[in-house]
Amino acid sequence: MKSLNLLLGLLFIIFAAVQYNDPDPWAWMAIYLLVAYVCIFAAFGKYHRYVLWGIAGVTTVWMLLCLPDFMEWIKMGSPDIASEMKAATPYIENTREFLGLFICWLVLVWHTLQERKLHGEENVTTG
Repeated sequence: MKSLNLLLGLLFIIFAAVQYNDPDPWAWMAIYLLVAYVCIFAAFGKYHRYVLWGIAGVTTVWMLLCLPDFMEWIKMGSPDIASEMKAATPYIENTREFLGLFICWLVLVWHTLQERKLHGEENVTTG
């Protein structure tokens, strides 16, 4: 698990590094670096439950905000969203954002389950 978590941490750091040309780079850099933080600390068996829940909560709300455009993309038959870097329509940008957030959310849910397995409900580092 240590190697997997370190690899995930490195991947999320790389994800953050390539956000410099995004329309909202600071938001994306922040979320990716926070997920990297969770992964790297998890590699050493350290989970901060409330930090984990907070990041997961923000990610969930942000995903819900992108959900209508993502559903529109699905209804359209999932047209290509990667053929060009500049998003020509809002559904393209929000679909990309939804998918990026979904990856973050999956990793955070996995870490929440790992934290519960490792520490149980009582014995958790919270700070």
